[in-house]
Amino acid sequence: MVKRSRQGFTLIELMIVVAIIGVLAAIAYPSYQSYVIKTKRVDMMTEMQQIASRIEANKITYRRYDRIPLSEIFSNTVSGAGTTFPNNGTALYNITVAPVSGTTLNGRNWTLTAVPIPGRQMKNDGNLTLNFEGEKCRGSGTAKRCGFGDEWND
Repeated sequence: MVKRSRQGFTLIELMIVVAIIGVLAAIAYPSYQSYVIKTKRVDMMTEMQQIASRIEANKITYRRYDRIPLSEIFSNTVSGAGTTFPNNGTALYNITVAPVSGTTLNGRNWTLTAVPIPGRQMKNDGNLTLNFEGEKCRGSGTAKRCGFGDEWND
């Protein structure tokens, strides 16, 4: 009598492997999404720092803020022209620069704000602000954290 060797996997073995892969994916995917959101937030923070540097560079060049059109502030940032970020691909934030309440932009007091666009990936991440003093804020309402340290980070 000749013995035949079995080759391949049984259905049960295959189902066990699929279940293990499913459990690993269920654990890994939320961590990956969190990483992607943090990366995009860091990109926005970097862009805001560059815009703030451009505002201050224009202050030195023109000796005052009122000669600086907002379009020039945005067009001379590293990402290029525009009031949304990123400029290429799906925009995630609307960016504005405005004088602090009760002042004009020709003063030294400005605030740069990045607001997540509703319905996009960053919608639940909260607003990011940076002002002329270097104070950073993240969030809105009672969840807003401000300071000069790691307020933009988790």
